[in-house]
Amino acid sequence: MLKRLLFIYTVCLPLSVWAQQSDTVYERVELLPYGDMECWTTRVIKESALLGGTTKEVYHIGPTQTIEGAEPWVRESSDSPWGGSSVWANPVGIDKVSVTVFPEERAPGNKCARLEVRKETCKVLGMVNITVVATGSVFLGSVREPVKNAKNPQGKLDQGIPFTKRPKALQLDYKLELADQLIKATGMRSSEIEGKDNAEICLYLIQRWEDEDGNVYARRIGTGYHKFSESVPEWQNGFRVPIYYGDISGEPFFRPEMALELPDGPRYTTNSKGKNVPIQVVGWGDTDAEPTHLMLRISSGDRGAFIGAVGTCFWIDNVSLVYGEWIGGKSALCVSRP
Repeated sequence: MLKRLLFIYTVCLPLSVWAQQSDTVYERVELLPYGDMECWTTRVIKESALLGGTTKEVYHIGPTQTIEGAEPWVRESSDSPWGGSSVWANPVGIDKVSVTVFPEERAPGNKCARLEVRKETCKVLGMVNITVVATGSVFLGSVREPVKNAKNPQGKLDQGIPFTKRPKALQLDYKLELADQLIKATGMRSSEIEGKDNAEICLYLIQRWEDEDGNVYARRIGTGYHKFSESVPEWQNGFRVPIYYGDISGEPFFRPEMALELPDGPRYTTNSKGKNVPIQVVGWGDTDAEPTHLMLRISSGDRGAFIGAVGTCFWIDNVSLVYGEWIGGKSALCVSRP
């Protein structure tokens, strides 16, 4: 029902505005591919016998299908742009899966995604060996599987998809349950620590290029960021994160997560030589520049690798982009403030 209402809103609002005034700016809301969270790919992977040989299901936002066996999830094998934190790992030849993203029924016939902060325990021959905190997140891109070690988490991701439009906001439905206690678990040690975890949304529009040596550079064209610091038990429909264009470093709303150098390090991408390399952001783009790629990450925590409030759940649905356009065939509205 919610999907149907969203469609009616998208189609009928422009028609009503056209009837009133031919030079009015109207909004167009476009779902990202699979952004309605109705379709999921299920991978069925059996963990190594040393870990108990348990068969687990790993979920990805994408076409409805089931894939049997421990095989890498390759972006090119699907028309879905989404990656996530649920992954297959194979350190020293041992198959292990981590599942932090789940499909969930929001209402009869209406699915959403649940992103969860979980404590993953790896047992060898029945004895506890390794414990880590894993934060549930989804992003546009893919994970380079199988994951072999815990070093440089960002370097194991291929982030961003080709994209040349200029939306004015990200829109989604959400609800959030934040747990209280932060836990740091990096392998052999697990401890409670001071501080607070928050859910977050990070969106970056970039203009990207590659030199002859395979180095990838970019300018930041558009920036959207929101931190969720309080639990929200009821669904919030049509929540928006504005996208700001150009250099926003001097604006009062600017925060470290919007900077060119991000607190958790550079993002990575696969270059034309097949190597995963850091995206070196060299500056801000012009306010009216056209991007080449869109980077988006939605996460149930903001504390980075191996730290989180275990039990936090972030439910999301209907992930869309909002555009402002002139009726009559003119170009998209180009503004530095949505």
